[in-house]
Amino acid sequence: MTDELPQCPECASAFTYEMDALLICPECGHEWSPGAPLDAAPGIKDAVGNVLRDGDTVTVIKDLKVKGSSNVVKVGTKVRGIRLVDGDHDIDCKVPGIGQMGLKSQFVKKVSE
Repeated sequence: MTDELPQCPECASAFTYEMDALLICPECGHEWSPGAPLDAAPGIKDAVGNVLRDGDTVTVIKDLKVKGSSNVVKVGTKVRGIRLVDGDHDIDCKVPGIGQMGLKSQFVKKVSE
Protein backbone atom coordinates (compact mmCIF):
# COMPACT_ATOMS: atom_id res chain seq x y z
CA MET A 1 0.00 0.00 0.00
CA THR A 2 1.68 3.19 -1.16
CA ASP A 3 0.65 6.72 -0.28
CA GLU A 4 2.65 8.20 -3.13
CA LEU A 5 0.98 11.25 -4.67
CA PRO A 6 1.05 11.88 -8.43
CA GLN A 7 3.27 14.51 -10.01
CA CYS A 8 1.84 17.91 -10.91
CA PRO A 9 0.30 17.80 -14.42
CA GLU A 10 1.40 21.40 -15.10
CA CYS A 11 5.08 21.43 -14.08
CA ALA A 12 5.79 17.74 -13.24
CA SER A 13 6.87 18.59 -9.70
CA ALA A 14 7.06 15.67 -7.29
CA PHE A 15 6.29 17.85 -4.26
CA THR A 16 2.49 17.71 -4.45
CA TYR A 17 0.36 17.58 -1.31
CA GLU A 18 -3.28 17.02 -0.39
CA MET A 19 -5.58 19.70 1.01
CA ASP A 20 -9.18 18.62 1.58
CA ALA A 21 -10.32 17.02 -1.71
CA LEU A 22 -7.67 18.67 -3.91
CA LEU A 23 -4.05 17.99 -4.77
CA ILE A 24 -1.84 21.11 -4.80
CA CYS A 25 1.57 21.85 -6.30
CA PRO A 26 3.63 24.25 -4.14
CA GLU A 27 5.96 25.12 -7.03
CA CYS A 28 3.48 26.37 -9.63
CA GLY A 29 0.31 26.70 -7.51
CA HIS A 30 -1.76 24.35 -9.70
CA GLU A 31 -4.73 22.68 -7.98
CA TRP A 32 -6.57 19.63 -9.30
CA SER A 33 -8.89 16.88 -8.20
CA PRO A 34 -7.22 13.47 -7.95
CA GLY A 35 -10.09 11.74 -9.81
CA ALA A 36 -10.35 14.29 -12.66
CA PRO A 37 -9.04 13.30 -16.10
CA LEU A 38 -5.81 15.17 -16.81
CA ASP A 39 -6.52 15.83 -20.48
CA ALA A 40 -9.77 17.70 -19.71
CA ALA A 41 -7.99 21.04 -19.45
CA PRO A 42 -10.36 24.02 -19.57
CA GLY A 43 -8.50 25.70 -22.43
CA ILE A 44 -7.65 29.35 -22.89
CA LYS A 45 -9.50 31.80 -20.63
CA ASP A 46 -10.05 35.54 -20.92
CA ALA A 47 -9.29 38.14 -18.23
CA VAL A 48 -12.38 37.27 -16.18
CA GLY A 49 -12.20 33.48 -16.52
CA ASN A 50 -14.54 32.79 -19.47
CA VAL A 51 -13.37 29.94 -21.71
CA LEU A 52 -12.55 31.20 -25.23
CA ARG A 53 -13.25 29.30 -28.45
CA ASP A 54 -12.37 29.87 -32.11
CA GLY A 55 -14.75 32.37 -33.70
CA ASP A 56 -15.67 34.19 -30.47
CA THR A 57 -15.98 37.95 -30.24
CA VAL A 58 -13.91 39.73 -27.58
CA THR A 59 -13.31 43.30 -26.43
CA VAL A 60 -9.96 44.73 -25.38
CA ILE A 61 -9.92 45.71 -21.68
CA LYS A 62 -6.74 47.82 -21.70
CA ASP A 63 -5.05 50.21 -24.15
CA LEU A 64 -2.38 48.15 -25.93
CA LYS A 65 0.59 49.64 -27.76
CA VAL A 66 1.37 47.99 -31.09
CA LYS A 67 5.05 46.99 -31.26
CA GLY A 68 7.01 48.75 -33.98
CA SER A 69 4.30 51.32 -34.55
CA SER A 70 2.80 54.41 -32.96
CA ASN A 71 -0.68 52.82 -33.13
CA VAL A 72 -2.66 51.90 -30.03
CA VAL A 73 -5.49 49.38 -29.72
CA LYS A 74 -7.96 51.30 -27.56
CA VAL A 75 -9.89 49.87 -24.63
CA GLY A 76 -13.32 48.66 -25.75
CA THR A 77 -12.23 47.71 -29.27
CA LYS A 78 -14.40 44.79 -30.40
CA VAL A 79 -12.57 42.01 -32.23
CA ARG A 80 -14.68 39.43 -34.09
CA GLY A 81 -13.79 35.92 -35.22
CA ILE A 82 -10.73 35.21 -33.08
CA ARG A 83 -8.54 32.16 -33.65
CA LEU A 84 -6.80 30.45 -30.72
CA VAL A 85 -3.14 29.50 -31.21
CA ASP A 86 -0.22 28.16 -29.17
CA GLY A 87 2.69 30.44 -28.31
CA ASP A 88 3.31 33.58 -26.31
CA HIS A 89 0.17 35.18 -27.77
CA ASP A 90 -3.00 33.09 -27.38
CA ILE A 91 -5.16 34.82 -30.01
CA ASP A 92 -4.68 35.58 -33.71
CA CYS A 93 -7.16 38.14 -34.99
CA LYS A 94 -7.80 41.08 -37.26
CA VAL A 95 -8.18 44.27 -35.21
CA PRO A 96 -10.30 46.98 -36.89
CA GLY A 97 -8.10 49.91 -37.94
CA ILE A 98 -4.87 48.05 -37.16
CA GLY A 99 -4.92 44.77 -39.11
CA GLN A 100 -3.71 41.25 -38.37
CA MET A 101 -2.06 40.80 -34.97
CA GLY A 102 -1.66 38.54 -31.96
CA LEU A 103 -3.24 39.28 -28.58
CA LYS A 104 -2.80 37.76 -25.16
CA SER A 105 -5.97 36.39 -23.60
CA GLN A 106 -5.33 38.25 -20.34
CA PHE A 107 -6.12 41.57 -22.11
CA VAL A 108 -9.49 40.61 -23.59
CA LYS A 109 -13.00 39.87 -22.33
CA LYS A 110 -15.44 37.59 -24.13
CA VAL A 111 -18.57 39.31 -25.47
CA SER A 112 -21.81 37.40 -25.11
CA GLU A 113 -23.85 37.76 -28.27
